Amino acid sequence: MSEGTYQRLWVSTHQTLQKLLFQEQFLPDPVPDRERGSFIYRLSSLFLHYLGMMRQLDIIYDQMVQPQKRQLIRRLLDGVAGRILELKEELVQVDLSEYHCLDHMLQDLKLTPADLEVPIPKYFMLEQRKVLQDREAIMAEILEKIGQKDSKTDGVILHKSEAITWIQRAERARQGRLRAKLMREIRKDEECDGRARESNQFENNRDQAAIIIQKIWRGYIQWKRSHQERLSEMEFIGMIPSSSETEYSMSMKQAQNGEELRRQRQKEKELEYEEARTDVRKRLKDKEGADMQEEMKEQIRQWFIECHDLSGQFPEFPDEEMGGSQVIFSGKTPEQVKTEMDFMDEENSKKKGKEKPKEKEEKKKEKKGKEEKLRKGEEETMLKMAPSKFLPIINEGHEEYQIMWEAQKVPMHPNQDIDTDMIQEQERKEVEAEIRIQVDQLMRQELQALRLAVDKEETRPVKVKAKVKKEKREKGKKKDKDLTPNRSVDSLYEELVEEGLIKKSEYVRLSDYIGDYLYLGSALKLGNREPMPSLFDLRQNVILYGVLRLGSAEIHTMAPHVRSILLAGPAGTGKKMLVNAVCTETGANLFDLSPENLEGKYLGKSGVQMMIHMVFKVARLLQPSVIWIGNAEKTFYKKVPKEEKEMDPKRVKKDLAKALHLLRPGDRVMLIGTSDQPQIADIKGLCKTYEKILMVPQPDYATRYREETETERG
Repeated sequence: MSEGTYQRLWVSTHQTLQKLLFQEQFLPDPVPDRERGSFIYRLSSLFLHYLGMMRQLDIIYDQMVQPQKRQLIRRLLDGVAGRILELKEELVQVDLSEYHCLDHMLQDLKLTPADLEVPIPKYFMLEQRKVLQDREAIMAEILEKIGQKDSKTDGVILHKSEAITWIQRAERARQGRLRAKLMREIRKDEECDGRARESNQFENNRDQAAIIIQKIWRGYIQWKRSHQERLSEMEFIGMIPSSSETEYSMSMKQAQNGEELRRQRQKEKELEYEEARTDVRKRLKDKEGADMQEEMKEQIRQWFIECHDLSGQFPEFPDEEMGGSQVIFSGKTPEQVKTEMDFMDEENSKKKGKEKPKEKEEKKKEKKGKEEKLRKGEEETMLKMAPSKFLPIINEGHEEYQIMWEAQKVPMHPNQDIDTDMIQEQERKEVEAEIRIQVDQLMRQELQALRLAVDKEETRPVKVKAKVKKEKREKGKKKDKDLTPNRSVDSLYEELVEEGLIKKSEYVRLSDYIGDYLYLGSALKLGNREPMPSLFDLRQNVILYGVLRLGSAEIHTMAPHVRSILLAGPAGTGKKMLVNAVCTETGANLFDLSPENLEGKYLGKSGVQMMIHMVFKVARLLQPSVIWIGNAEKTFYKKVPKEEKEMDPKRVKKDLAKALHLLRPGDRVMLIGTSDQPQIADIKGLCKTYEKILMVPQPDYATRYREETETERG
């Protein structure tokens, strides 16, 4: 598609986004539990609309070339993805299930099941491409050092007798081929001799030659007709692609080549944009930096004089936490600045003494109110939407589009050159912020000198309340002790690869996990029957809980935090495939802490602590990372079987829980367990470790049919 097509798609996307934001402005009032259905309907409608919005933004961000537009689209894309995760969390809490039947919503909104597919942003893999190549090269070097080979080049180890049998078979086959070749040559020689004898006996006249030519021509025509009929029959039964499909695949290849060329142009424009930024910044500092500094100093000095004339003494200079001299430059009068600073000091002092008693009183009142409602038999459960962290980001991005881009007249084929005026405006703000910090330091010293000279005051002590509070907060938080302070990440990574704790994940896309949608979920629920979730629903949840959070640091920091997932289902349903797919889609490292893989490694209590510490340290530093535990139920055995006592599968249980608890938003590390017998584990410990437990169902009829058709197409 052309640049103008993506530009028009961007415009239409913002028109749809404006309607969505208008709906989001008016949060519904809390509704009673009896109106749960209508509340779920509203959440589902927003969820589906945001999915379509995310799909369009992903296409635009992947193919738009202009770097300044792409920055805005990226913020909007992450914001919409985060809003989808928030709505998913709301749906789970209200619907009391990880799987939702939205087939009735698809009918009402005139959508198809394909519109329910959660898109995975393409930049997840594209931005990790270079990192993945370097990581594979490092892993190959490490494996080569320790004498291992890649699984693709590993030979099959045979017993001596089996090897002899295979060699004998190969030798007999070789002799048979030679014998057949010799007999073929003898037969050809005999046929040539026979033809020579026949040609000597009969004289070829004109009529006989014509008959021979006709025979060969008719045979060729019939062979061609039969070959064409065979091809049409094979095409009819779907064994070979049709001519239209071949043309379609050729056009798809051309489109893919065009997309790759556009991505190359994106890189070129990005370099051009960075060069322009550095040039503009340097020019602003050289030409206007000194004037900016002097102007700021004059404004601050004027503020000092006005405050001294007003109150008879020099003011307190605003702290950096309050914004520094930015408060003065906001256009407020000295009286307003002074009252604002006094108000903030009063609020801080009030919070110390009165915050805790007020909280206790409010809690007591809430308890009394609840008890009274329960006595009277009134409905207490109220459903309401939680405030969103991502809506301000989406609003800000949409407003920026309206101010900077909507008013511009865009031609049918717009050029993708950078906007130098916009760069100059942005860089001026950043340069002013840098200069302001330097000016603040100088003016604080000048203010102290003025106090000594005019008021003959001694230097006032610096307030350290905020620092004390910060120190107390830092002391209150538990920190992970670094057991390997003198070791580099490369050495830790190498050791974990040598021990087999870091493995190369198989290249599997989540789209390869075939599953069809459950079309009658709502009808089954109306009949008071809980529908069995489909593999389509499972794939969607894996994308929402795993891929979207691990793929983007911005989304992970602000989205509802999910540290761990358990995939529980029968053997052979593709649980390990889903783990590999998450690693593929996000470019994540794969750590294997399965009980079978840990047997005989890092023995003793100190060894287990060191192993868990190393795994989580490397996982954080080289994020995104997936820590996989196969047969996760063994870690939470109620009673370890006799045959597995030497393995000691429960030895990582305590240290694993502690390490998981230390993961914070922004640490793109996820524990994914797989289990086909969760019922034999201690359910309390299992549910405490794994925050999300997803059931992996067996394929239903629709899934099997779709898998068969996909396999035939090949």
